[in-house]
Amino acid sequence: MRLRSGTERAGIIRVVPPLVPPVVPAGGLSRHGQPRLAVDDLVVRPWEVADAQSVAAAYSDPVIQRWHARSMTEQEALAWVLSWRDRWTAETGAGWAIVRADAVVGRVGFRELRLVDGAGEVAYWVLPAARGRGVAARALTAVTDWMFTHVGLHRATLSHSTRNEPSCRVAAKAGYAYEGTQVEQALHADGWHDMHLHARVRRGQR
Repeated sequence: MRLRSGTERAGIIRVVPPLVPPVVPAGGLSRHGQPRLAVDDLVVRPWEVADAQSVAAAYSDPVIQRWHARSMTEQEALAWVLSWRDRWTAETGAGWAIVRADAVVGRVGFRELRLVDGAGEVAYWVLPAARGRGVAARALTAVTDWMFTHVGLHRATLSHSTRNEPSCRVAAKAGYAYEGTQVEQALHADGWHDMHLHARVRRGQR
């Protein structure tokens, strides 16, 4: 039988110091102002209140609904847009609008960030009128490059349904290598989907 220490018996969990320091120390993201990135004919910029209507429209698109498994009212979209400011400050996520000619045409960002591990998971979508022009791949490359160079992120991943072939092409074009298939990893409206896992790693660190 393992004997518990006094602090454990009192319901206090001892924090064991890690042997490896954080890949990105606290403040490594929030000390930066969220950038606007010019990518050819696109601008990748932080979300704005005025974008809520475009976000609601995006989540009414059947393709986006199918792969992202959600819809939004305009009020819900506004809350979603505003949440990205707080997530940047809290260093838990980073979201950008993809804009062309002052109109929102897509979304790209890190839906999850774990800076202590130097890791993040990306997500993206593109509105129907802008598909087939490399919008998602160009924007994803730009934000990944920025996070690697300025924040020090080490590894970025993305996953998509094995039935979502366009997303697989985006991953490849943005330099996210295929790493394997996760069996029945995500529940969609039509049941469980196997998911492809892709990743891009920043080379030359520690």
